[in-house]
Amino acid sequence: MPLLDWSPDFELGVPAMDETHREFVDALNALADAPDAELLARLDDLVAHTDAHFAQENAWMAEILFPPIHCHKGEHDNVLGVMREVRERVAAGQLELARVLARELPEWFRLHAATMDAALAQVIKAAGFQARRGEALPAA
Repeated sequence: MPLLDWSPDFELGVPAMDETHREFVDALNALADAPDAELLARLDDLVAHTDAHFAQENAWMAEILFPPIHCHKGEHDNVLGVMREVRERVAAGQLELARVLARELPEWFRLHAATMDAALAQVIKAAGFQARRGEALPAA
């Protein structure tokens, strides 16, 4: 059973962003469903996707001179920092931390998408900016 079901409520009207968010949800659910033997690999997939996902949004924000870029980017940096710390601990054998991370991320994602990403999507659309996915963004 997925931890987070994709919902039309997550769609922000920027196709590149919406597609990336769907992939994040898929990668998160793959981590949650992974048996212990695959946990580190699925966590690595999620971290790699999230790193590229956030880099993509950070680049868009810089390009459109998004006013609250520092707040939004700061949250990205904090979440990635936690993910990387959990990854190191999981690699050292603390597998349950990956499961705790997976259980906590859905609520963070719901809030982040509804607030920070929704504001970014509004500015992207108002500016007529063509947000495109980066070549390096790995699929989930």
